[in-house]
Amino acid sequence: MKKLTGLITTVAMATGLFASAAAAEDVRIALVVKALGIGFFEAAAKGAEEAASELGDVEIIYTGPTDTTAEGQIEVINSLIAQNVDAIAVSANDTDALVPTLKKAMQRGITVISWDSGVAEDGRQAHLNPSSNALIGNMIVKLAADHLPDGGDVAVLSATTTSTNQNIWIEEMTKVLPNYPGINVVGTVYGDDLADKSYREAQGLMQSYPDLDAIIAPTSVGIVAAAQAVADAGKIGEVNVTGLGLPSEMAGAIESGASKSFAIWNPIDLGYSATMIAYNLATEKATAEPGASIPMGRMGELTLDETNSGAMADPFVYDSSNIEDFKSIF
Repeated sequence: MKKLTGLITTVAMATGLFASAAAAEDVRIALVVKALGIGFFEAAAKGAEEAASELGDVEIIYTGPTDTTAEGQIEVINSLIAQNVDAIAVSANDTDALVPTLKKAMQRGITVISWDSGVAEDGRQAHLNPSSNALIGNMIVKLAADHLPDGGDVAVLSATTTSTNQNIWIEEMTKVLPNYPGINVVGTVYGDDLADKSYREAQGLMQSYPDLDAIIAPTSVGIVAAAQAVADAGKIGEVNVTGLGLPSEMAGAIESGASKSFAIWNPIDLGYSATMIAYNLATEKATAEPGASIPMGRMGELTLDETNSGAMADPFVYDSSNIEDFKSIF
């Protein structure tokens, strides 16, 4: 009986060890966000879990500080290093401040990528941009052109005259205008990302150009203000407001018809893609180097540039068909 008991014990221990070994095989990926309790990042976590479910051998650790500080993220990352996670995917609160801690993580063999908000090259192996300047520039004019099959007059309501990203997006938009015959950009004004000034500038555009068909605002402040100006002027159905905005802020404009559609990146896709990239790098199914392509599951592949950065996709379009699904998220 003692021999039988010993055998059972040995088998039980071996079974337990096998189970532990199997569990240990899961790739632990930490999705580090700017701060907990933010809808955008909670949606990204949902995407990360979708990727984990698809991959099958992934455990997602969703974490971040309670406030949007570099110090808070450094504390979180140090904890993850102590846990010896397989990969860290971080949306950074500071481009440079996280670098020493993330370098320590990489020295310990942990895969490190940034997504959404990047860190300097020394602090990560790859960076996932939600989109690219060229894709954004094309999208903002396409959103207007899609509802103007015969062409028409459009105007741009930007942020400030010195806003680097806005100016680049408008420049990229101008490059692709020949692809949209009949679309005529009649003017560009600047609301300085102030709601009241943006509202007045939108009013001015409608007064200066009585035949105006659309206002393109590649700024979340400007697009909301322009939609309100169109509604107050009684021009819903005449002037379509589009550009880049947040579903939570633009839901009313979609419902009223002041905006037929607008775009911004989809945080679910972003979390999903970041997880896929981190997994493929951590398991050595891909390598982070200029020119490399890293699989992102249903989102295709990420092609890295000379800085090991790449763009996920076109900005995601929001309209009456999906605004209800996203307005409570971000």
